[in-house]
Amino acid sequence: MIQPIMHDPLFLAQKSTPATPEDAPVARDLLETLTAHADGCVGMAANMIGVLKRIIAVEAEDGYLVLFNPVILKKSGQYEAEEGCLSLEGVRKTKRYQSIKVQYQTMDGKPRIKTFTGWTAQIIQHEIDHCDGILI
Repeated sequence: MIQPIMHDPLFLAQKSTPATPEDAPVARDLLETLTAHADGCVGMAANMIGVLKRIIAVEAEDGYLVLFNPVILKKSGQYEAEEGCLSLEGVRKTKRYQSIKVQYQTMDGKPRIKTFTGWTAQIIQHEIDHCDGILI
Protein backbone atom coordinates (compact mmCIF):
# COMPACT_ATOMS: atom_id res chain seq x y z
CA MET A 1 0.00 0.00 0.00
CA ILE A 2 1.25 3.50 -0.81
CA GLN A 3 2.23 5.21 2.44
CA PRO A 4 2.49 8.92 3.31
CA ILE A 5 5.98 10.45 3.23
CA MET A 6 7.57 11.23 6.61
CA HIS A 7 8.87 14.81 6.86
CA ASP A 8 9.71 15.05 10.61
CA PRO A 9 13.50 15.59 10.88
CA LEU A 10 13.53 14.34 14.50
CA PHE A 11 12.03 11.03 13.41
CA LEU A 12 14.28 10.79 10.34
CA ALA A 13 17.38 11.39 12.51
CA GLN A 14 16.79 8.15 14.45
CA LYS A 15 18.80 5.04 13.60
CA SER A 16 16.84 2.17 12.14
CA THR A 17 16.81 -1.33 13.64
CA PRO A 18 17.67 -4.53 11.74
CA ALA A 19 15.03 -5.94 9.41
CA THR A 20 13.93 -9.59 9.25
CA PRO A 21 11.90 -11.53 6.67
CA GLU A 22 8.83 -10.75 8.81
CA ASP A 23 9.27 -7.12 7.67
CA ALA A 24 8.46 -8.07 4.05
CA PRO A 25 5.12 -6.16 4.19
CA VAL A 26 7.09 -2.98 5.03
CA ALA A 27 9.34 -3.63 2.03
CA ARG A 28 6.32 -4.07 -0.26
CA ASP A 29 4.80 -0.81 1.00
CA LEU A 30 8.16 0.92 0.52
CA LEU A 31 8.44 -0.32 -3.06
CA GLU A 32 4.84 0.68 -3.88
CA THR A 33 5.41 4.12 -2.38
CA LEU A 34 8.65 4.56 -4.32
CA THR A 35 7.06 3.60 -7.62
CA ALA A 36 4.16 5.98 -6.91
CA HIS A 37 6.74 8.79 -6.61
CA ALA A 38 8.91 7.63 -9.52
CA ASP A 39 8.59 11.00 -11.26
CA GLY A 40 10.69 12.69 -8.54
CA CYS A 41 12.28 9.94 -6.43
CA VAL A 42 14.78 7.16 -7.21
CA GLY A 43 15.24 5.59 -3.78
CA MET A 44 13.60 5.35 -0.39
CA ALA A 45 14.39 4.04 3.07
CA ALA A 46 11.73 2.62 5.40
CA ASN A 47 11.99 5.60 7.74
CA MET A 48 10.64 7.76 4.91
CA ILE A 49 7.31 5.94 5.34
CA GLY A 50 7.48 6.05 9.13
CA VAL A 51 9.09 2.67 9.86
CA LEU A 52 12.47 2.49 11.61
CA LYS A 53 13.78 -0.66 9.90
CA ARG A 54 16.97 -1.06 7.84
CA ILE A 55 15.18 -1.55 4.52
CA ILE A 56 15.85 0.40 1.35
CA ALA A 57 14.38 0.31 -2.14
CA VAL A 58 16.27 1.80 -5.07
CA GLU A 59 15.92 2.26 -8.79
CA ALA A 60 18.62 0.11 -10.41
CA GLU A 61 19.72 -0.54 -14.00
CA ASP A 62 17.31 -3.44 -14.43
CA GLY A 63 14.35 -2.35 -12.32
CA TYR A 64 13.86 -1.84 -8.60
CA LEU A 65 15.95 -3.48 -5.90
CA VAL A 66 15.05 -3.99 -2.23
CA LEU A 67 17.89 -4.42 0.27
CA PHE A 68 17.47 -5.49 3.90
CA ASN A 69 20.20 -4.44 6.37
CA PRO A 70 22.58 -2.94 3.78
CA VAL A 71 26.14 -2.28 4.93
CA ILE A 72 28.92 -0.78 2.82
CA LEU A 73 31.99 -3.03 3.01
CA LYS A 74 34.25 -1.14 0.62
CA LYS A 75 34.14 2.19 -1.20
CA SER A 76 36.31 3.95 -3.76
CA GLY A 77 36.34 7.00 -5.98
CA GLN A 78 35.20 9.75 -3.62
CA TYR A 79 33.41 12.77 -5.11
CA GLU A 80 31.14 15.57 -3.95
CA ALA A 81 27.46 15.31 -4.82
CA GLU A 82 24.48 17.59 -4.38
CA GLU A 83 21.32 15.73 -3.42
CA GLY A 84 17.70 16.38 -2.65
CA CYS A 85 15.29 14.20 -0.71
CA LEU A 86 11.55 13.61 -0.91
CA SER A 87 11.38 13.89 2.90
CA LEU A 88 13.28 17.18 3.21
CA GLU A 89 13.24 20.52 1.42
CA GLY A 90 16.19 21.78 -0.59
CA VAL A 91 19.46 20.18 -1.67
CA ARG A 92 22.64 19.48 0.29
CA LYS A 93 26.23 18.70 -0.58
CA THR A 94 27.70 15.41 0.59
CA LYS A 95 30.57 12.99 -0.05
CA ARG A 96 29.79 9.96 -2.17
CA TYR A 97 31.78 7.14 -3.73
CA GLN A 98 31.72 5.98 -7.35
CA SER A 99 31.96 2.30 -6.40
CA ILE A 100 30.64 0.56 -3.28
CA LYS A 101 30.63 -3.07 -2.20
CA VAL A 102 27.45 -3.77 -0.21
CA GLN A 103 26.47 -6.67 2.01
CA TYR A 104 22.70 -7.08 2.41
CA GLN A 105 19.89 -9.61 2.61
CA THR A 106 17.04 -10.25 0.21
CA MET A 107 13.45 -9.96 1.47
CA ASP A 108 13.50 -13.67 2.31
CA GLY A 109 16.71 -13.33 4.36
CA LYS A 110 19.26 -14.65 1.85
CA PRO A 111 22.67 -12.97 2.23
CA ARG A 112 24.16 -11.15 -0.75
CA ILE A 113 27.28 -9.13 -1.52
CA LYS A 114 27.33 -6.98 -4.64
CA THR A 115 29.34 -4.09 -6.03
CA PHE A 116 27.38 -1.10 -7.30
CA THR A 117 28.73 1.80 -9.33
CA GLY A 118 27.67 5.20 -10.58
CA TRP A 119 24.12 6.43 -10.10
CA THR A 120 22.88 3.26 -8.37
CA ALA A 121 25.78 3.46 -5.90
CA GLN A 122 24.92 7.08 -5.12
CA ILE A 123 21.27 6.23 -4.48
CA ILE A 124 22.19 3.34 -2.17
CA GLN A 125 24.57 5.55 -0.18
CA HIS A 126 21.82 8.16 0.31
CA GLU A 127 19.36 5.51 1.52
CA ILE A 128 21.90 3.89 3.87
CA ASP A 129 22.42 7.36 5.36
CA HIS A 130 18.67 7.37 6.05
CA CYS A 131 19.02 4.05 7.89
CA ASP A 132 21.80 5.59 10.00
CA GLY A 133 19.76 8.69 10.84
CA ILE A 134 21.90 10.97 8.65
CA LEU A 135 19.84 13.71 7.02
CA ILE A 136 20.88 14.63 3.47
